[in-house]
Amino acid sequence: MKMKIFYAFLTALLLMGGTLHIKAQEVSAMQAPKVVSPEVSPDNSVTFRVLSETANAVTINGSWLGFGQTLPLTKGELGVWSITIDPLPSSMYHYNFYIDGVAAIDPTNAHALRDGTRYASLLMVPGEGAEVFQLNDTPHGNLSQVWYESPSLGIYRRMYVYTPPGYDAGNESYPVLYLLHGGGGDEDAWTSLGRANLILDNLIAQGKAKPMIIVMPNGNAWQTSTLRQVPGTPPVTRESYVKYQGQFEKSLVEDIIPYMEKNYKVKKNKNGRAIAGLSMGGGHTITASTNYPGTFGYIGVFSSGIFNQNENLAEMEKKFLALKENGVSKYWVACGVDDFVMDSNKRLLDVLKKTNFEHEYFENEGGHTWANWRTYLTLFTPMLFE
Repeated sequence: MKMKIFYAFLTALLLMGGTLHIKAQEVSAMQAPKVVSPEVSPDNSVTFRVLSETANAVTINGSWLGFGQTLPLTKGELGVWSITIDPLPSSMYHYNFYIDGVAAIDPTNAHALRDGTRYASLLMVPGEGAEVFQLNDTPHGNLSQVWYESPSLGIYRRMYVYTPPGYDAGNESYPVLYLLHGGGGDEDAWTSLGRANLILDNLIAQGKAKPMIIVMPNGNAWQTSTLRQVPGTPPVTRESYVKYQGQFEKSLVEDIIPYMEKNYKVKKNKNGRAIAGLSMGGGHTITASTNYPGTFGYIGVFSSGIFNQNENLAEMEKKFLALKENGVSKYWVACGVDDFVMDSNKRLLDVLKKTNFEHEYFENEGGHTWANWRTYLTLFTPMLFE
């Protein structure tokens, strides 16, 4: 009898302890401050918040600031740090917190971006300037991650392929834009940071761009895929650039284009192909188009140019003359006035001028940024396949 009373008492004690633990959790959750970040006000000012009770200092770096610039957050009640910044132009931005000097994404913002090995949180300030980058209520194309064999590199590789709305419904053949990322990036870059698929969805819906396929490969010839996709993938280094110089461009023309023309409904002529790239991808664009004249009818070079100061410009001029003789419908160059590749850009422009190569040049504010590259894509694609 005494043992039964003891076990009944022990059971009650355990149940009471569990109840007290649950209540303690509920009280703790009620006491934890609710953090909303980022919070965009009607005037486009933005408040950022992050909870860190033990931090000594918290700062923020955003793409709207100059390179390396940060702003301090102020610590408030219950360990919530915050800052409200002045109104921003309607557009897409990214940012990081630095908590006691350690970079962090915004833990309450589910939208994160990756640029090589760096992650950042996304900020979309709505309005007219941001609409082309946003997910709008329009018909959408499909975005596929495609593995293909690259005989020239001896490996299987991954690329993104965007097919426009209506592609699957009929037998129409579509023109193709081969869109190349910059140094430090990979095949994720143009859809994650560049919003290429959404930009095309919106431009096509507005009647500003013709329906087209976009192919976004990995421009790092030593990689099968993004670092995130394949653990142990070799990172980008200066040595790897030198070792594999020219090999991606060869693979693009000899592996990727034949794959697309075998497996997709595409136009199989020069005027049905465009190529464009930013920074390193712009260099790939120059090399692929001049090494394989007659392959691309439309060419776009974003924030790029002739990088090698010791380049044999006489040989470059010969290549551009051969490209000119094969005919190009549009050669479009764009660069920001503050871009650190401006000297390389000017070397390219000099070669174009010396060879009387018909081209268009667009120069705007800003530097080597995704804000500019999204703008360039938005301006370039409506010029294609006229």
